[in-house]
Amino acid sequence: MRPQKVMDAEIFKGLGTVLRARGYDGASLNELASATGLKKASLYHRFPGGKQEMTAAVLTHLGQWVEEHIFNPLSDENMAPKERVINGIAGIKELYNGGREICIFRALSMESGLELFHKQISDGMRQWINAFKNVGISFHLTPKVAEERAIETLVKIQGSLVVSKGLNDLSVFENALEQIEDYYLKM
Repeated sequence: MRPQKVMDAEIFKGLGTVLRARGYDGASLNELASATGLKKASLYHRFPGGKQEMTAAVLTHLGQWVEEHIFNPLSDENMAPKERVINGIAGIKELYNGGREICIFRALSMESGLELFHKQISDGMRQWINAFKNVGISFHLTPKVAEERAIETLVKIQGSLVVSKGLNDLSVFENALEQIEDYYLKM
């Protein structure tokens, strides 16, 4: 068996970059192949279900990364709640490269991307809300208030990514994360 020339992490990074930039409908197989360093035939060999399978795999890969680097730190009850927030925010900064990266959920929330991946997108957003809700509860907020704050937090993260891109100003994203962190740390 021949060794893999392109590692899975590189493949997912390349696929994710194209999908974030173009969305599901706009991403061509040529762009996806080029971004991974693979020929189209090799890409189809790894993902016989085509672009839909590639996208599902990217969502799964990103979901695992977010679980490890954001949700786990936010829910680690061995850490003080403030430390959990600081570590979770650090993971968010890394995930979105300081605000330079578009959220994959946003990119896939149009046309057929939403039709095909609605459950994964909805479940992923629910996980974000639950992670921040649990942090709020650890700060002694009621479950209702903690969930409301968690939804506001998700809206602030997503909205700041859009506005940062639109204004070409990363400080919008940075300021939003600081506001989120301040809200929780000042409880």
